[in-house]
Amino acid sequence: MSDTALVVGGTRFVGRHAVEELLAHDYHVTLFNRGESENPFADRTGVDAVHGDRADREALEGARDAVEPDIVIDTCAYHPGEVETATAVFADVEAYVYVSSGSAYDAPDVPLREGETALHDCTPEQATNDSPESYGPRKAEGDRVVARGAEDGVNAMAVRPMLVYGPHDYTERFAYWTDRVAEYDEVVVPFDGDSLLHRSYVEDVASALRIVAERGEAGEAYNVADRNTFSLSRSLELAADALDTDVEIVQTGPSDLDSAGVDATDFPLYSPAPALASTEKLAALGWESTDPAEAVARTARAHREEGRDGVENGPDREEEERIIEAVREE
Repeated sequence: MSDTALVVGGTRFVGRHAVEELLAHDYHVTLFNRGESENPFADRTGVDAVHGDRADREALEGARDAVEPDIVIDTCAYHPGEVETATAVFADVEAYVYVSSGSAYDAPDVPLREGETALHDCTPEQATNDSPESYGPRKAEGDRVVARGAEDGVNAMAVRPMLVYGPHDYTERFAYWTDRVAEYDEVVVPFDGDSLLHRSYVEDVASALRIVAERGEAGEAYNVADRNTFSLSRSLELAADALDTDVEIVQTGPSDLDSAGVDATDFPLYSPAPALASTEKLAALGWESTDPAEAVARTARAHREEGRDGVENGPDREEEERIIEAVREE
């Protein structure tokens, strides 16, 4: 008989890939969500669905009782109160895994390390609002809820992905760059293009969730990110290779960007300082990441097939052309 998994979420991005990962490892999977997003698994054998609001404790309890899951993967807990409810409702499952974030860290350590790098504090006001500014504090407090649950005997763990990219990414942050590579011969990057913002390929996040559920230690958090990080410029080179095209990467200076009224931080995936996370702890459980060339290739091709262009995530082409002209005039 297959192990059973309940995935809270499961239809959009990280959750969708988590379901595929679990199916590939012989789990019977049930999705728990409100049923408002299209279910890509509607016709798949081995996948059921239970609809309800994850903020409704009785709905969570109903799903638990109907499914009797061995493991629970919680991909859409955005408030610590939701994590607290989930760790209580699923106190007796074999494993509860909360999807946290690298944004939970509140220090510029390179690399960010579990148990060493400080996490954000979270005020009561931050814990209940939905502002982007409170996202990191809310995720950090969710991690602390997991740790407290473990102290009470719950086999609860957290996974902290750095910025996630891959097929079905509705944020389209990486799609901005794959569109530029596919559509134009010259692509502007902020400064020298060597920005290092550690990222996590979504299929690797999915495998991490399963591995932590099967082998992780209660109360612990595990970073997830590409084991071999690479710069923004290298991302564009890999995308160009995958899409069988050539691209000239146009490096810029502050005055070039100023000529178009553009700030470096307007570009998606740009980080003014290296943001890197240690993945040793997760690797010690037997986890491995996908080769960067393969991860970027799958992502770039999927974005093109899905019609994702991410144009709203960065400078428009007219601004880029003004920047390119400024570079040429130097």
